[in-house]
Amino acid sequence: MITLQLPSVPMPDAVVVLIARQVPVRVLRAEMDATFEAADICRYRPLASDEDRADREDALARLAGLNKTLAQYSPKLVVRGGR
Repeated sequence: MITLQLPSVPMPDAVVVLIARQVPVRVLRAEMDATFEAADICRYRPLASDEDRADREDALARLAGLNKTLAQYSPKLVVRGGR
């Protein structure tokens, strides 16, 4: 079977704005916050110290709460933390 490698095409800003207008504001905020929480989770080292472990667990809990909001709107929006 032959597969074609299609080049990625940047999405015009006008299209992004049209898509964002269709999504509720609470879902957009949850998506942004979940992305930031996922990045925070990556920088914690769970085996380094008790403080890092506790901070990582707190970030995972916040990410889980945000993912509930995202999954209610669309299961494809769920953000995964870590690697």
